[in-house]
Amino acid sequence: MAYRDNKRRVPHDNNRASVFTVREEMPLLQAVMTLLDGISRNKAKSLLSHGAVSVDGRVATNVNTVVPAGASVTISRGKRSAAELSPHYNIVYEDRWLVVADKAEGVLSMPVGAHSLNMKSLLDRYFALKGQRCTAHVVHRLDCRTSGLMMYAKSVDVQQQLQDNWHERVFDRRYVAVVEGVMEQDDGVVESYLRDTRSMTVVSTPVEVPGSRFASTSWHVLERGEDRTLVELRLSTGRKNQIRVHMADIGHPVVGDGKYGTQHDPGSRLCLHACVLAFTHPVTGEQLAFDTPIPTYFYNQLDASSD
Repeated sequence: MAYRDNKRRVPHDNNRASVFTVREEMPLLQAVMTLLDGISRNKAKSLLSHGAVSVDGRVATNVNTVVPAGASVTISRGKRSAAELSPHYNIVYEDRWLVVADKAEGVLSMPVGAHSLNMKSLLDRYFALKGQRCTAHVVHRLDCRTSGLMMYAKSVDVQQQLQDNWHERVFDRRYVAVVEGVMEQDDGVVESYLRDTRSMTVVSTPVEVPGSRFASTSWHVLERGEDRTLVELRLSTGRKNQIRVHMADIGHPVVGDGKYGTQHDPGSRLCLHACVLAFTHPVTGEQLAFDTPIPTYFYNQLDASSD
C-alpha cells in the first residue's frame, strides 16, 4: 500500500533500499538471488545474515523461509545491528526524541505482568543495546492481536506533548482488515457510542448512555473475495476495540476475532493491521508519514473458505 499524500516519508537510516514484489512462491535465498539479478549465493546469504532483507515489513534471515507470491521484499545495502534484529518488531523511524516501530501480532503495547511480551520492554532492551540512555514511553496502544505501526516517546516530556494534542498532531491513521462476508457498498461510516463492561468487553449503543463515548469509523473496500472483504479503515475517534466492535455492528466482523466475531472463522491471527501513521513531529514541527505493506496472510485469507 502506498501513502499518496504529499508529505515527506523518512527512512530509519541512510542505507539505500530496494523494494520488490515476488511473482511466484520460492525460498528466501532464491528470491534474493533472483531479485538482485543473479548475485552469488554467498552474497545473498551475507545480506540475510546481516538483517538486510525484510519480507512484508519483517526482517527475515532464514534462507529456507518460503516467500509467497505477492509478498513485498525489501533489500537494504547497509548492515543492521544486532539490536535491530527482532521477530517481534521492525524499527521504521528513529530520532533523539521518538521511535516508530512496526509491531508484530501477539505483542502487547506495554507490560502486563512480570514476563509479558510487550513493545515497551523490547524497545527498552533495544535502546540499552544501542547505548542510549532512555526508555520507551507509551503514546498510544494497539491490541495485542493487532499488528502495525506504533509510536513511542523517549522522554516523559515528548510523551506528554504527543498525548496532549494527539488528534490534532496525527493527521492520518489508517488500518486494513479482512472481514467476514462480502461488503456490497464500496464505502461507509459506522457511528455509535461505546462503553466498557465489567466483563472486559466493549458494547455499542445507538444513543449515548452513562459511561459511553462517541465513536466514528469510516471504511473503504480494497478488494472482495469469495466470502470475505479486504477493507481500509480510518478512525475519527480512537476508542478501545473500536474497529472490531463497529465491524461486528454492521455484520462484517474481523476475521479471527472470536471476541466480537464468530467462532467458526477463527484463522490463526486477527486480520487487523495498522498500516499508515502520519503526524507532525512534536519537536521539529516536520510532517512525517509512514506506511507498511498489507500482510501477505491477509491476501491468503481473502479467498480462503470459512467452512
